[in-house]
Amino acid sequence: MKLVVIGAQWGDEGKGKIVDYLAERADVVVRFSGGANAGHTVVTEQATYKLHLVPSGILYPNCHVVLGTGMVVDPEALFRELGELSSQHVSWEGRVYLSDRAHLVLPRYRDLDRELESKRRVPIGTTGRGIGVAYSLKASRDGIRVADLYDPSIFSKLSKEDQEYLLPYQEKLKPLVIDLARFMYDHRNSKVLFEGAQGTLLDLDVGTYPFVSSGVSIAAGASLGGGVGPKGIDKVLGVFKAYSTRVGNGPFPTEFQGERDGEIGNRIRELGREYGVTTGRPRRCGYLDMVALRYACRVNTLDSLVLTHLDVYDDFDEIRVCVAYDIEGKKVEDFPSQIGMLNNAKPITRVFKGWKQKISHCSRFDELPKEAQEYIRFIENETETPIDIISVGYHRNQTIVRRGPWTVS
Repeated sequence: MKLVVIGAQWGDEGKGKIVDYLAERADVVVRFSGGANAGHTVVTEQATYKLHLVPSGILYPNCHVVLGTGMVVDPEALFRELGELSSQHVSWEGRVYLSDRAHLVLPRYRDLDRELESKRRVPIGTTGRGIGVAYSLKASRDGIRVADLYDPSIFSKLSKEDQEYLLPYQEKLKPLVIDLARFMYDHRNSKVLFEGAQGTLLDLDVGTYPFVSSGVSIAAGASLGGGVGPKGIDKVLGVFKAYSTRVGNGPFPTEFQGERDGEIGNRIRELGREYGVTTGRPRRCGYLDMVALRYACRVNTLDSLVLTHLDVYDDFDEIRVCVAYDIEGKKVEDFPSQIGMLNNAKPITRVFKGWKQKISHCSRFDELPKEAQEYIRFIENETETPIDIISVGYHRNQTIVRRGPWTVS
């Protein structure tokens, strides 16, 4: 079976925990997009692991993980991360693979990334890690792939600077390099989990352009960057938080406003630990946006949703959810493509009663307070998509599974 997990908001939805949880039953986890700008946190009883390039399934000793064709890989960052895993007693040798068609990120890309950001007519708030530059060079057919390290006809034409940087990685990377198409064919009868990076609303094509990432972060990316065709995918899960967050610049219609919403933004940021894993930047916080979530369900053809951070609302008297936008006096229920409309959008909210009790101990849906159950059913009705998994805490075991994800309905 081939199962895809993507972010249904602006990234940071808790995909790392969910992929880690699902990977217990996976044979292979393939990361299909993004680079070291992504950050996934996995919390176990033993330790907390912060991953950027390596797929979350690495923590299971029988799981093989792949950095897919759609990724852009900084070799220095990759081996630094692998070293950190070794220091945390995670044995990764022989289980980490790298597609020979993935593109590489070089040190000079980082400087160029920051320079380009400083000159943009509309700054987007890039992480400055050279990701956008690598994808741009890929699109202009002037990038450097992993395979090019071993092709003298290409490698010899690189600048002296690039050759000197890459030369030590030829041997270091070689044990990891695979033909992903062949690898996936050989694992056609295995349980494969495809892991996305960022989120739907940061996708280059369907996100809030130009305030997006440079890669493909929707479900279609699993096929583009994962070594399989679209008919090879059996199920797609979209992960979202009980509220919304965004990092960097760009429209955010439901963002909490101090004069309107008081201190709720700061309160949720602290309760939800809403700081970037990669950058440490505080995340912008806002109401759950049903307009955006419905859009994410449609453009990904989601089979089901995964709700995370529900426990953040444990002590709230009431919970507000955005059900539509007010744009210059007009009620809008479909997610606009125009940035100006999104910037002018005001959330039309619906109020739900809070449950005022801890839910982190709940292991079944019927153990949740009725107010939490009503909140969940409302989201299902609004999106016409079932919520199959609910996370009520950071640890693996703080997860409610309503319907098994490794089954095709």
